[in-house]
Parts: sequence; structure tokens; C-alpha cells
Amino acid sequence: MPYDLEKLFGYPVLVHAVAGAVGMATSMIVFYPLDTARTRLQIDDQRKAKSTPAVIAEIFKEERFLGLYRGVFPLLTTITTSYFVYFYVYNGLKAVAFYDNSKPGAISDLGIAFIAACINVLATNPLWVVYTRLKMQGAKFKTKELEKKKMPLYTGILDALQKVWKLEGWSGLWSGTLPSLILAANPAIQFMVYEALKRYMQGFTRQAELNGAVYFSIGAVAKVVATLATYPLQLVQSRVRSGYNEKSSASLRMVLVGLLRKNGILGLFKGLEAKLLQTVLTAALMFLCYEKIAAFIFKIMGQPQLIGKR
Repeated sequence: MPYDLEKLFGYPVLVHAVAGAVGMATSMIVFYPLDTARTRLQIDDQRKAKSTPAVIAEIFKEERFLGLYRGVFPLLTTITTSYFVYFYVYNGLKAVAFYDNSKPGAISDLGIAFIAACINVLATNPLWVVYTRLKMQGAKFKTKELEKKKMPLYTGILDALQKVWKLEGWSGLWSGTLPSLILAANPAIQFMVYEALKRYMQGFTRQAELNGAVYFSIGAVAKVVATLATYPLQLVQSRVRSGYNEKSSASLRMVLVGLLRKNGILGLFKGLEAKLLQTVLTAALMFLCYEKIAAFIFKIMGQPQLIGKR
């Protein structure tokens, strides 16, 4: 038998999924104001403040602490679900593919991470849509068209899911799916680089478990590479999901052409500073928490944690 499908449901896969979800939720809470600044820069074209610290200060002045953490509870629900699905599928596929403890390589890491990201997008995209809507609810925009646009009032995730479905149909709930599927390349590249650097450092130090600073550093490097490679599509994704700038039926090409005409080539990288600052720090802390949480759980269980040789 070339694959052992029973390993897909083994406890190591579940532990990695839980550790990944908890690690991401922890890091997102810590750096959430950076995500708020990044979203405003991507969506609000007329906001005068261009740097991340200035946007954070502006939001705090206008909307106080609540503005910086607007949508944090829906995010925790969304991010925990999304990263549980991603880490479960990613580690489950690795467990099945490398059931004989063979050594994975960069290409296999890339392929498995891409498949896991696509499955995650299809399963959780409606949650990301309503999270973006909830995060923008009550926000103060500088662009007049956005300030005047009337959006439904959402009282929570379930209410938002129902209203988006009722008013916009399935296309509203799955708006931004195409760029999201293309953006599956982002975590694929991220995990490929991370795993490659991790294997290198494990070989260099001759230790299976690295220290926290190393996990943080290689996680940051991996996210920088992935973000720079895919940022214009992330910008399109944010604008479509928000429901303010674009119609849910707008094609990827239409949004990209519109951005180029309105803001030029630099418009495709609007909010990049905030995105890099937020995602790099978040990803770095997430990998640190993920590795340490997984190692701790496996240690107290007295069980090995490796899925394939790393």
C-alpha cells in the first residue's frame, strides 16, 4: 500500500492542528492593531496618514481603543477555524505522503502546502468575508464614496452570514475566492521556505528542537518572501471582501485594472508596509508558539512529534 490513510486521523496531526490554531490566535491578538492599520490602508484610498504608526495613531484618536481592536472577536473565531483546518490538512497530507518516515523536500512541501491552502480557502472563505465586513463596520473612512455607502448592520458572525447570503447570495459569501485560491501560493511559499530553513538549522545545530529565537527568525524570513511575492493579490482580496470598494461579482482582472488606472503601479502595493509589519511579526510569533506548544504537548504525552523526517 503506497499510502497509509489511517495516519490522516492520527493524534500527531490533531496536535499540530491545535498548536497551529492556538499559536496563530495568540500572535494575532498581540499584533491586531497592525492588521487594522493594514486593512484601512488597503481599502480607504483618501486616508492621509500613509505610515503604519501614523494610521494607528489616527485611528486611536478618532475611534479610541475600540477602533484598533474592531472585529477582534470575529477574527479569533475565523482565524482559529481557518488555521486549524490548514494545519490539520497540511500535516495530515504530510503524514500520509511520508508514512514511511521518508524525508520531504522543497517541492513536496510546496505542493502539500498549496493543496492545504486551497482546501482551507474553500472551507472558510465565508468566515473571512463576514470578518472583513464586521471589522469595517463603524469605521471612519476618508474616502467620501465609502463614507456615504450604506452597508447592513451586522450583530455578529451568524447574523452577518445570514445577511450576506440573503442580500448577495453565494457570490457574496465566496467573494474574493479566486484571488484567495491564487493566494494559496502565499502559505505554500511560506511553508516551503520555513521548512527548508528549519531543516537547515536542525542540521546546522544538530538538534531536532530549535530555540525560540530561531523559530521566530525563520518564520519572519519565510513570511517576507511569501508576502512580497503575492501582495497585489492580497490587496485585491481585501477590497473585494470588504464590500465597499468592489462588487462581489467583480473579476480579478477588473479590480487589478481599476487599481492600476486609479493609482498606478504603486497602487498595487498600497499598504505594503503595514502588511509586512503585521504579517511578518504575526507569522514569526505564530511559528514560535506553534512549535513550542506542539513540542510541549508531545513531551507530556511522551510521544514523538515528527511527521516524516525534517
